[in-house]
Amino acid sequence: MRASVFRPLGLQREPIVNVFKRHQINIKPNLDGSRSWETPSFKLTQLGCNNECQEGAKLNLDYTAMLAAALAEARKGLAEGGIPIGAAIFDAQGKLLGAGHNRRVQQGDPSMHGETDAFRNAGRQRSYRNLIMVTTLAPCWYCSGLVRQFGFGTVLVGESRNFQGGVEWLRSLGVTVIDLDSEECATMLGEYIRANPEVWNEDIGEE
Repeated sequence: MRASVFRPLGLQREPIVNVFKRHQINIKPNLDGSRSWETPSFKLTQLGCNNECQEGAKLNLDYTAMLAAALAEARKGLAEGGIPIGAAIFDAQGKLLGAGHNRRVQQGDPSMHGETDAFRNAGRQRSYRNLIMVTTLAPCWYCSGLVRQFGFGTVLVGESRNFQGGVEWLRSLGVTVIDLDSEECATMLGEYIRANPEVWNEDIGEE
């Protein structure tokens, strides 16, 4: 039985098909029988997924489309002059509950990471155990603590090349962590870090 959901008046859960349409995601068949999901600047094939991705496919979960929603938030943050890290929260059926992006620079709020912004925008939930936290970057220790505190069962990561955060710690606690190793996620943030090292170090607590 699915748990009841508490959410602010007017906040609707969005079907994954709407995420496809809103982010201009096209599904294309490959010659080898796999499928690719493409946006104007994002592509990842099912063959690039690990075993956990394949298990998700059996449940009709589209991890690539989920990441696209978080990636759209990261692009939005970059356009605002902020750190390009986005996040989104989905339920076990693949419906979007909330999304957000890092707003440290825009709002002068050091607590507003991508995951915390998405967490707030998702509203109150009776349980987080069957929810999926999607983030373009491996969660830092602060956001890993949020995942641990509220019991998220799955974390979908765009990339962990630029920063690994608390990924291994979460795995040691039994949280399913899926790293899609997205080239676009890694490149976007990597370029920002090289151009803004002081802001980046501030965001991750490094001096």
